[in-house]
Amino acid sequence: MTTRQLGRLMRPLMKLIIQHPKSLLAIILAGGIWYGYEVGVARPAMSYMGLPQAVSAPAANSWSHTLRNQAFMLGYSEKLANPLWVTYQVTAKRFDSGKRPSRFSADWRSPSYVSHEDYTRSGFDRGHMAPNYVIASRYGRSAQLDTFLMTNITPQKPNLNQKSWQRLEEVIANDFSEWYGDFWVVTGPVFATEPKTLKNSRVAIPDAFYKILIKPGSAEQPAKALAFVFPQTAKPNASLMQFVTTIDEVERQTGLDFFHQLEDDFENRLESSLTPQAWKLETVANRPSRY
Repeated sequence: MTTRQLGRLMRPLMKLIIQHPKSLLAIILAGGIWYGYEVGVARPAMSYMGLPQAVSAPAANSWSHTLRNQAFMLGYSEKLANPLWVTYQVTAKRFDSGKRPSRFSADWRSPSYVSHEDYTRSGFDRGHMAPNYVIASRYGRSAQLDTFLMTNITPQKPNLNQKSWQRLEEVIANDFSEWYGDFWVVTGPVFATEPKTLKNSRVAIPDAFYKILIKPGSAEQPAKALAFVFPQTAKPNASLMQFVTTIDEVERQTGLDFFHQLEDDFENRLESSLTPQAWKLETVANRPSRY
């Protein structure tokens, strides 16, 4: 853009400032109040112990920003055209799951503006990160529709999306929810250093996917966590126990730092633990898929 072109764009703005200084001040003040509420109140209420932080490759330098929806929040990478992380709270079921929309919607908040058609005939499913069923059954219809925004979607091979990943999401939504009450989930894709992209699209294809569950501590029992990494090639009927890992390993593979507001010693113990028995995972690990 030339200096002359920039000048043409700035003249109307300067005219507005001169003619309506109080209106401009009100806009700036409202923007500041909104930002303070968003960062200081809304986002902390929808995450556990801080938002995931991009500290190293591949998450670092991925041009990501935080998007808050009605029932879940995510960090979206414009460079990869994928969410890096999605977080939501699993609570008691309160609603019937509504009918699935027939299409996914582009998200106006993302400059990448990925559309439903970007995945068409790509050989990959449009994989939800915040799951349709959990969000719909806990937070209602309008929250369910948010899960069909393309900023919540990442390329998953059909055998993963409809088989082993679906099995885990069903266990989380039904068994774990019934056994353990409210808990938090953080989930997202894992990328190679130079990921391939969908055909005729700039959407990066992940190598794998992670899911982290964390049940906050209480006076009766300490916090407990459970982490998984599923490769795109995960076998449909493999035991879910095969995909259990540590939060430390998820952090190593993603370049993200999770739950950084925890006290350091406790965070180190929690994130290095490998305790699927604390969630009774072995009792549901071989349940068949629904599809």
